Amino acid sequence: MKKLLFLLPALLLGCCLLSSCDNKLTKTSASTPTKLVIGLDDNFPPMGFRDEKNQLIGFDIDMAREVSQRIGIDAEFKPIDWNSKEAELISERVDLLWNGLTITPSRLQKINFTKPYMENHQIIVVKSGSQVKNKADLVDKNVGVQNGSSAVDAILADKATMDTFKSLKRYGDNVTALMDLSAGRIDAVVLDEVVGRYYLNKRPNEYIILSDNFGTEEYGVGIRKTDNDLLVKVQKAMDDMRSDGTSGKIAQKWFGKDIIK
Repeated sequence: MKKLLFLLPALLLGCCLLSSCDNKLTKTSASTPTKLVIGLDDNFPPMGFRDEKNQLIGFDIDMAREVSQRIGIDAEFKPIDWNSKEAELISERVDLLWNGLTITPSRLQKINFTKPYMENHQIIVVKSGSQVKNKADLVDKNVGVQNGSSAVDAILADKATMDTFKSLKRYGDNVTALMDLSAGRIDAVVLDEVVGRYYLNKRPNEYIILSDNFGTEEYGVGIRKTDNDLLVKVQKAMDDMRSDGTSGKIAQKWFGKDIIK
């Protein structure tokens, strides 16, 4: 009897530990989160940025909100260091990367993507009246780019052109790079076409887009490789939005036309 009384606390402790482990397993094995934390660069108009009231707005913000509503999960938008976006996703600090994210071979090794929903170019923007008319004119010029963006990869892929630059200056965001371009501190900015055209529409007489560019790319939503169920749900919602015209209406709102791929 004494032995039984001695063993009873240990048995109860073991059962509690087992129960705790089972509960933990149940929670961590769920493949779809109860809340979607969406990582973004909040200074990337028109994809995601803040208005005069400091509210997050943009094309990708509207797309993500619609998708989260369709799959029945609340969306939370979390501005992150875009240069560390894959680390933020893999470490589970965010659940999706949705902010004009280019699908590249190097990123595909780390994370999964939805199917492309938009095509984009890495354009070259200069000031009106600039003597830079094409890529060849970038010889001995100071070129700006957003650090961590796919524009960096596009320039690095064209080493022959990059080696002719006087300097390649990296910025925290495209807005600051364009400000330096306006001030004459750099001679050109390489950036996503959707961003460049947005700013040109706002300041039509200040900038020019060259006919040359640093290549074509496709945007997708980044998801952890372990979140296959979530990928399927997000993709289905995006497919349905394309079919019923919802994504086209969102594009029309931000770009003046349906540019959904």
